[in-house]
Amino acid sequence: MSHPIGPDANDDMLPEYDFTQGVRGKHHQAYKAGTNVVFLDPDVAAAFADSTSVNQALRLLLKLAKESVPGRPNNRMQRTRPAQATKPRR
Repeated sequence: MSHPIGPDANDDMLPEYDFTQGVRGKHHQAYKAGTNVVFLDPDVAAAFADSTSVNQALRLLLKLAKESVPGRPNNRMQRTRPAQATKPRR
């Protein structure tokens, strides 16, 4: 079955969109490697100009958290292991 090609009343693409300088698959490798998308609440997002400033603030927070915990070794954060399934008791 063939789909019609051409302008459609429901098409979101406007004539002023210019993709002449676009690069197909520019972010494909990064996306394929995995993404970690985080949505910020509007009040938090308003405090940051861009993703670089968000990353800088989070890195500082991690550094401060590691340094300020007394009696705890300054180890890097580690992923937790998933709980192992156990057999139900009878």
